[in-house]
Amino acid sequence: MAIRDILHYPDKRLRTVAEPVDVVDESIRSLVDDMFETMYAAPGIGLAATQVDVHKRIIVIDLSAEKNQPLCLINPEIRKSEGVEQTEEGCLSVPDIFETVERAERIEVKALDRNGEEFTLEADGLLAVCIQHEIDHLQGNLFVDYLSPLKQMRVKKKIQKARRQATII
Repeated sequence: MAIRDILHYPDKRLRTVAEPVDVVDESIRSLVDDMFETMYAAPGIGLAATQVDVHKRIIVIDLSAEKNQPLCLINPEIRKSEGVEQTEEGCLSVPDIFETVERAERIEVKALDRNGEEFTLEADGLLAVCIQHEIDHLQGNLFVDYLSPLKQMRVKKKIQKARRQATII
């Protein structure tokens, strides 16, 4: 296993649409393991392959405080969604930025697990938000895309300022 570099906004590679995984083989399982290790080290609760510059439809999630409930979704597809909720979101690719985003309250998602077995999952609350957020990454979208143009501009300025300060140190 290895910790991979996470791409940061506004890196254009984050806008790449991920390709479906044709076969879940050892290379895909190794990538999934790397993604979990990367996510835990960051630390985060979700990570899409796009964020580590691999443009395959793979996401990993673990909402547990103990980091012992890993969830892998390969080729995830939202089949149903209902309700609306607003939640404050952050992102490993947009560090230190948190904004309120509107998403479906409940979803049903179909995916493959790390062994290539198909499953369906019903999710609500934080898990539903996290799955939607990570699927957005696979489609080349970021949570900041849901913000008003003014808020998007503020986010870009905040990131640019943080980068300038980091180079001074």
